[in-house]
This record gives sequence, structure tokens and C-alpha cells, in this order.
Amino acid sequence: MASASLNPYAAAGVDTAAGDLAVELMKSAVRATHGPEVLGGVGGFAGLFDARALRDFDHPLLATSTDGVGTKIAIARAIDKHDTVGIDLVGMVVDDIVVVGARPLFMTDYIACGKVVPTRIADIVAGIARGCAETGTALVGGETAEHPGLLADDDYDIAGAATGVVESADVLGHERIAAGDVVLALASSGLHSNGFSLVRRIIADRGISYTDSAADVGTAVSWGEALLEPTRLYTTPLLRLVDELRPGAGVHALSHVTGGGIAANLARVLPQGTWVDVERSTWSPPPVFRVLADAGRITLEQTEGTWNLGIGFLAVVAADQADAAIAELGRDGIAAWPVGIVRDDALPEGDFEQGAKGVDGGAVRLVGSYADGAN
Repeated sequence: MASASLNPYAAAGVDTAAGDLAVELMKSAVRATHGPEVLGGVGGFAGLFDARALRDFDHPLLATSTDGVGTKIAIARAIDKHDTVGIDLVGMVVDDIVVVGARPLFMTDYIACGKVVPTRIADIVAGIARGCAETGTALVGGETAEHPGLLADDDYDIAGAATGVVESADVLGHERIAAGDVVLALASSGLHSNGFSLVRRIIADRGISYTDSAADVGTAVSWGEALLEPTRLYTTPLLRLVDELRPGAGVHALSHVTGGGIAANLARVLPQGTWVDVERSTWSPPPVFRVLADAGRITLEQTEGTWNLGIGFLAVVAADQADAAIAELGRDGIAAWPVGIVRDDALPEGDFEQGAKGVDGGAVRLVGSYADGAN
């Protein structure tokens, strides 16, 4: 075998040995997500998942989602902390699948980088594996690719795709929603993985270093660590909630509050002809949102299409099941509260979000003023 000094691929900037070491470092974390349905172990050309479990379904529907983490990665790079962005990736991908009521089966990941640093890659994948374990998802494969000349040595980006399954009779969505249903907000853990281009612009414009103390946002850690707070994962608690309240009988629809904010993402899952006023007075956006808005000399209302402002998920539930849903989520450590009621009478005058992302859904607006204190 040619030495590294004589290897033309290494001379071009691609270190295959570093890639092999990264795989060795991540193996145990990946294997920890594997149940008996996963065949073939780590490192094959394709992951294998035993689909015989689908025989228990009368009419199984496969659900799939793909996403990335966005520019939050720039903060991970800035403070050289890479063990949580993988959790964010699982949140962005797997938590989209649960929106239709699907239980995740497996996930794959993709990491593009300028130069493979084995310990960094292992940290990223360890975070993905932790998120997969928490959501009951098998991490069955992935790819790490060096792109010298396209990405700087310290640059990287991550993406993932996941597949889940749901019984056709149990699919959640706008068909189940009726006037009088209650919209519940589920608390976020912070910024999650959206709006970081605005965050980074504010931080840069105000001359804040990611290593500066973030005492203003109520934490003893640095700004970088505070902004890297991992995305809350909702899949397992929401699946338990659906089961507890009976599929379709209690939980009618779910909405993942990601890009576009609260109003746009709720509008996507509402049926045409319905509308919701989301009452700002029902919660107080956590300090990180208030401090960032103040630092950017903008109002919280101006950020509503960018940040989740403390609401990571929305659940549309039958009115007589709202209290039970709030209690069930509380047992899983997720604060939940009613923010609005689905209406189907004449749409009032006002600035509504009408559907979103190509979906001709319902109409949503945020009304009133935010509460000053905690929920």
C-alpha cells in the first residue's frame, strides 16, 4: 500500500484513514440504537431493517422526512463543541415524522466536511445516536465525506433522513380537526434549530463573543453554550399521548414549530375554512428570546416568523381531552397550555397567515400581548 506521502488522494486533501478512525470511534454509539430489526452492523454500503414488523399493521403507511441543522453549526464550530448538534438533527428530522402520528423506524445521516477530524465526527454522531435512542429510532447508516477545496478544514454540515410507519386509520391531520378543538402549546427548550442566521447577526452586530457570560439569559454558561442548548425531542412523549388518548379520539393534529414560526406552522395543519387566534397572553417567551430581541433592537412580534419564542410543538386536541393531554405531557416533563380554539365561522379582519409552504390550510394570527412572567 502506498504511504500517505505517496498517496495522490491524500495529497489532494482527502484522508481516508481519518475517515476509518472516525467510524471506529462512533461504532459503539451507533450500535446502541440497534434492536433485533437491524441487520448487518456498522459500515456496510446500505443499512438493513427487518420489515416483518409491518405485518402487524392492517394498512401500514411509511412516513419519511429529511432536514439539516442550519447555521447553528457555526456556533458549534466557534466554541469547538460538537456533541449536541446531532440531537438537533434528530429533532429536525424525526420530530417531523411524529406530526402524522408515525412511529420512527430508522434514520441515516450525512456529514460533509473540509477535513475529517475523527474525534469531532465521533462527537457529532454520538449526539445523533443519543437522539435516536431517545426517540426509539435505529441509526442504520451514514456517510462522512471530505470536500477539500470546497469547504475549509473546520467547516462541516450535517443532514439526515428518517423513515417511520403509521396505521392508515390512525394518521393525524386536518381531516380530524373540528371547530371547538383546543390548540395546546408544548414548551421548547430554547431556540431549537431555527433562526440562527438572525441570532448570529445580532451577536456579531453587538460585539458579543460566544465565550462571554450569558448571565443575562439566566444561565451561568457562555453565550455559545446557551445558544447550543439541544432541541427538545417530542416524539416519544407525543406517541405516548396519542396512545393514551386513543388514536384520533383525543389528538387530532400536530404541528412542529420550525422555520416560519408559530402561525405558519399551525396554519399548515388546519383545514381550509378554519382559523385560530393564538393568544400571546398565555405565555412569556423565555429570556433568551427577549435578550436577543433587545440586543437586536427589534420586538418579539417582529421575530414571530423566525423563532419559536418558547413553543416547540402544537397539538390540536378534542376540547374534552385538553386537560388530560396537558397532564399526560406534564408527566413527561413537558409544560403544555391552551393557546387558542379552532373556529370555522367568518374570518375576522386582520393579518392572518393563510396556509404555508404550498399547503392551502387554515388561517392563524397571534393576538394580544405576551405575558411578563413565566407560564
